[in-house]
Amino acid sequence: MRHAHRTHGTNHTGKMFGRLLTAVVLAALALVFIVPLWWTLASALRPAGSLYEYANPLTWRTFFPSRITLDNFINIFAHLGFGRALANSFIVAFGTIAMGIVVSAMAGFALAKFVFPGKSIFFFIVLLTFMVPFEAIVIPLHLVVKRIGIVNTYWALILPAVGNGLGIFLFKQFFEELPTELLEAARVDGASWLSIFTGIVIPLSVPAVVTVVVMMFLFQWNSLFWPLVATYSSRYQVVQVAVASHVTAEEAHWANSFSSAIAASLPPMLLFLGVQKQYVRGISSTGFK
Repeated sequence: MRHAHRTHGTNHTGKMFGRLLTAVVLAALALVFIVPLWWTLASALRPAGSLYEYANPLTWRTFFPSRITLDNFINIFAHLGFGRALANSFIVAFGTIAMGIVVSAMAGFALAKFVFPGKSIFFFIVLLTFMVPFEAIVIPLHLVVKRIGIVNTYWALILPAVGNGLGIFLFKQFFEELPTELLEAARVDGASWLSIFTGIVIPLSVPAVVTVVVMMFLFQWNSLFWPLVATYSSRYQVVQVAVASHVTAEEAHWANSFSSAIAASLPPMLLFLGVQKQYVRGISSTGFK
């Protein structure tokens, strides 16, 4: 009995130590991500003139400004046109989502529930679209956009992202889990495929829809390379281009860069926090871990 009690106590101590070690490791990893973000926020709230005052050596004042001001944020919105860049990114993101969800959902439904010639080849091409690096297709994509005459327009930023291969794949995986008997019963009752798709399939696929919406939004919101290639006018400048414009080869306006980076990170963060449960549910239901 004493030996068994001693063994149980040792196992309990080992579990406690393991949990403590896990907590310490996770806390250390969290600090690795949180500290730079906190320093960026502190720098954005600090007067531009004292930005480097406590940069070296690091002290508590480096991360907690003695004087908090919103002047840097006011400057980028009032004088540098950052509000226009935010509006452009919202237009591009929501335009892509509005058309992309329809295209991706319908293509995913066709691949999941219909049988047609070339289905396997089409699905293989869909997989290739999000496996090939985007940089590899920038030149031919720009030539296509230029040929149809939409360079330096919102359409140049929206249309290339409408046919999202990853979105089609996620919808296909989700739709395959829907019972085919339910759809066949609706067909027997005289429902058209369009009414089945809009009245049955989509309402049952809210987690998948939310997942693809978040992915499309983040893809367009974080886009930098393609907007630089497809547009040249400040009228169509998106948020990531506006953030990058504060640092050039000649000079760097770090106060503007920090404040614009913080302002640009708020919309996707709020979106993700608002739909976090549905997003995680959608990812897990499509077989992603």
